[in-house]
Formats: sequence, C-alpha cells, structure tokens
Amino acid sequence: MRPFALFACLLSVAAVITVSATAQQSANYDTEGEARQALIEAQREGQVARIRAEQLERTAAEAGAAANRTAQEAAAAAARIQEAQAQIGARQADMRIIDQQREALRATLAQRQQPVVRLTAALQRLSRRPLLLTLLRPGSLQDTMHMRAMLDTMLPQVQRRTSALRGEIDRSKALRDKAQAAVALLSTEQKELNRRRDVLTALETRQRLALRSASGSADREAERALALAEQARDLDSLTDDLGRAGALRDQLAQLPGPVMRPANPQLSQVSSVTQPSPPPAQKPAPAFLMPVQGKLVAGFGAVNAGGPVSRGIALSARGGAQAVAPAPGRVAFAGPYRGYGAIVIIDHGNGWTSLVTGLAQIDVRVGEQLVAGSPLGLAGPGRPVVNLELRRDGQLVNPLDFAKL
Repeated sequence: MRPFALFACLLSVAAVITVSATAQQSANYDTEGEARQALIEAQREGQVARIRAEQLERTAAEAGAAANRTAQEAAAAAARIQEAQAQIGARQADMRIIDQQREALRATLAQRQQPVVRLTAALQRLSRRPLLLTLLRPGSLQDTMHMRAMLDTMLPQVQRRTSALRGEIDRSKALRDKAQAAVALLSTEQKELNRRRDVLTALETRQRLALRSASGSADREAERALALAEQARDLDSLTDDLGRAGALRDQLAQLPGPVMRPANPQLSQVSSVTQPSPPPAQKPAPAFLMPVQGKLVAGFGAVNAGGPVSRGIALSARGGAQAVAPAPGRVAFAGPYRGYGAIVIIDHGNGWTSLVTGLAQIDVRVGEQLVAGSPLGLAGPGRPVVNLELRRDGQLVNPLDFAKL
C-alpha cells in the first residue's frame, strides 16, 4: 500500500542523501552565500585565464624565434593550469553548496519524518489486520464498518499531507545524483590539471636545454645575486641593490661598442663632436598581472594587526596555485630568503621591478627572460598567502593601480 511505500522511503532517507564527504573534497565555507561567491569568483578567474591562454597560444603560433615561441607556449601552459585550478575551485564550491543543501534537507526531514512514521506504522498495522480477526472483535458489525469507512477517509488525507515530504525525498535523490556527478567531474578536472602540468614540465625542460649554452654566465650572475642576498640587511636593501645593478646593466648595454683601428690611420679625419641625444621619454608602465589567482586579503598600505604596514598586496591562493610573472622582464633573484620563503625579483626595465614572495617552489633561474604570464613556480599547500610588491625607480607603488584586469 502507499503508506507502507512512504514508510520504506523514510527509513532509507539517510542512504539516499548520503554521499562521502571525503570523495567530494569540497572546500570549507561557513555559509552557502560564501560558497556561491567563491563559485562566481572561480568561474571569473577561469574565464580570464582561458582568454589569456588563448592569446598566448596565438602569439606563440605567430612567433618566429624558437626561444620566444617556447616562452609564449610555457606562459600559455601556465595560464591553462590556472584555468584548470579555477575550474577545480568552482567545482569544490559547487559541491559545498550541494553539501549545505543536503544538510538543511536532512534537518528538515528529521523534524517531519518522526510523526509521519508513527502515523504510517499505525495505519499499516490496522490495514494488515485480517478480516476474520476484525469480525471477531467485540462490538457490532456497524462499528467495524464505521472503522473501515474512517480509514478510507483518512488515508487520502495522509497522502495529501505527506506529499510535500515525498517531494523533499525526491529532491534529496536529485541532490545525491548531482553530488555524484560533481565528484566525477572533479576527478576528470584533476586528471586534466595533471596533464597540463606535464605539458608545462616538458616545455620548461626544453627551455633549460636551449639555455644550456649560456649557463656559465647565468651561474655567475646567480652567484652574485646570492652574495648580495647574504650581504643585504633586509629584503628592501636586496631589492634596491638588484635594482641598481639592473640600471647599471642597462646603461652599459646602451654604450657603443669598441671602435676598430683604421687600416690607414694617417688618412683618418676627425669629425665634429656630436651632442649626446637626450634621454628617451619614460615609457608607460606595463600592465601587471596578479602572480596567483586568489582573494585579496591585504591591500597596499594596510595596517596589519601587531605588524608593519603592508608594502604591497597579499593574495590568499589555493593550495599549490600556479604563480606567473606579473609582466615581461628579467629574473634578478630567485631563491629562498630569510623569513619570506622562496621569492622571485623581476627587473622589468625602465626602473620597474616586482617582488613575489611566499612561494613554495621556484621554476625560474637568475638571468632568465620572461614574458607576461611565464610560470614562476607554485604556492604552498593549504591556503597559502602570496605577496606582490611593485617598485618604480626604487619607490613602492600600489600594484592595483597598474593591474591588468
């Protein structure tokens, strides 16, 4: 009978709406509103990364020099990794929304199912009473017929009043199916992320082999950078020293080469001294990318509780987030630095330098030329915080004023 079917459904509610939380790997958000906001943000980050990856892939296809093509391909692969990480973040937020809906539904069912279960069980016992025993009960046949008529009247009312509960049970089944589909998609996206990381590793290996001929000068420059790091009082002095070294290198690069001795010096004529050309006008600032995808947790100049004023911006990223170069430039320093984890300092030219701290893994070397979006390394596990400082002619500026949205 229908009451018995409803009773069976209620007994299996726990099995219907239960999906392993471990399998879901859903992110930890306190409220459904936070999860929905994280879902929207992750979808936006994924779209931005996809657009950047497509642009870099087009640039790589049009590049003539092999080194430039490889650099663009590596940047495109890093953008694809960021896209995959954003998709995983969106999936985890979606699964958390489902999980919270299931928890709310479980609480509602717990409140409603107890009286319905008791009523349904009582009616089931009455409906199963054999007709012979019913006839042998004390009382008249008129009382028995009256009881039967009352049951026939009550059962449609019970079915009507429990229709909402049956609808919630159907909704719980739909949530279960949706959660299982999300788990399957998450597994697929994890495999895609691993595949894209393999692609990036192959590209980085190709870059290392191409730069092997220049490894001698790069090693000497790395040693000088490490020596500066040992001598520097703090991170600011290290950045200033590297900035001055970069400015000196640019000035030396602009000097004319040596003049060869003429074959017949006696026939040489002295030309009039030309006035040096005026310094070129300062180029506009490059548009800077955020080194990682994440939530802004500290802005430029923010006063930290019990700590110094923020000298840049801090981004709370996903565990193992792919870090990229904010703009084109040359790696001036790459390695661990006391109290800041693994850091990367990039000289962008024209007096611009950027500093990325809080990394757990670095994939670049001192002296390496980067394009915007080139892979720098990876953030740490858990919920790491990656910092970005930006300097113009040695002065700190707000990276958000020059951010590429």
